[in-house]
Amino acid sequence: MQLNDLQLRNFRNYQDLSLTFDKNITIFLGENAQGKTNVLESIYVLAMTRSHRTNNEQELIAFDSDQAYLKGTLQKRSNQVPLEITLTKKGRKTKVNHIEQKKLSSYVGQMNVILFAPEDLSLVKGSPQVRRKFLDMEIGQIDPIYLYDLVQYQGVLKQRNQYLKQTAGEKKADPVYLEILDEQLVSFGAKVLFARQRFVNRLEHWANALHQKISQNKETLTLHYVSSVPFEETAEVATIQAAFLEKLKQSRDKERFRMSTQVGPHRDDLSFAINGKEVQTYGSQGQQRTTALSVKLAEIDLMKAETGEYPILLLDDVMSELDDSRQLHLLETIEDKVQTFLTTTTLEHVKNKMTVEPAIYYVSQGRISKEPVTSNPDGKEPL
Repeated sequence: MQLNDLQLRNFRNYQDLSLTFDKNITIFLGENAQGKTNVLESIYVLAMTRSHRTNNEQELIAFDSDQAYLKGTLQKRSNQVPLEITLTKKGRKTKVNHIEQKKLSSYVGQMNVILFAPEDLSLVKGSPQVRRKFLDMEIGQIDPIYLYDLVQYQGVLKQRNQYLKQTAGEKKADPVYLEILDEQLVSFGAKVLFARQRFVNRLEHWANALHQKISQNKETLTLHYVSSVPFEETAEVATIQAAFLEKLKQSRDKERFRMSTQVGPHRDDLSFAINGKEVQTYGSQGQQRTTALSVKLAEIDLMKAETGEYPILLLDDVMSELDDSRQLHLLETIEDKVQTFLTTTTLEHVKNKMTVEPAIYYVSQGRISKEPVTSNPDGKEPL
């Protein structure tokens, strides 16, 4: 798939922006704090309906404006798909082919994107919450049903936690009501666990192949889904449901004491190992970065296998965080295969490393041009 054009109105520092894309690789070049990342963020929002940088949608709307508007035309194998999002203080409105979509699962997945930013290098060393979010965002793009199950699970989880707090200290809570909540939690939670485990198994296949290439066959990368519910990697949904329900019963006293649900997808994690040793604890910084790079790039082939089309790749100033070898492997992976949008403050990281000619947009103070912006009297480009 390919994004043919992008229109923004009152999004961040762009009052009115219209761009067309005809190259496989597009570079947004400019100094820091000029608006490069805002463009990539807008493409991400157009795909996912939310930002990767903030949970407050009001921050996406330009100052002194009541709403922001994003539109793009997505080119798929057989047709073009117009996508639109309007952000207001009351919420968001999404359209596919000019038809409003009431459900999130009906919109997300139309345009698949993979974002790789410097903070993604902390995928390995970051908190479990970071890795859970990674799983949810990526699986949600290729499996709309997963998003539905996840939202339902989170709703029941919130309700269950509230009940545990309300009945804290009481000798006798309503066991029937708690059993009903347990059944609902297990019903949706087991589907979430099943989808996550399947995704991790598939991701490991592609990530290990890339990792071996980068490490010159010296290292083998394995991924493990660490669940608070004990189940085998090949377990079906019904088996996971039974294990989940049993674990809830075993945790009942602890939950009443802590007033929260102690087992389930919301407490799980993802671990990485190189040659059998856990990367989070024993890996060098270089190994941790190679692992993160391998996992992010593995999503490209995984999404192609799952959806039949390559996703769009967003690289937000990540080249400067990688050494020459990892930069080269990244570029070799994406060239002639994936539409890529890349932000950078200098072309030094990509010079003489690309075999295809990129399109270059120069960004300065919220203005984007195909010609360098000259702010110096002598006319020299300040970059």
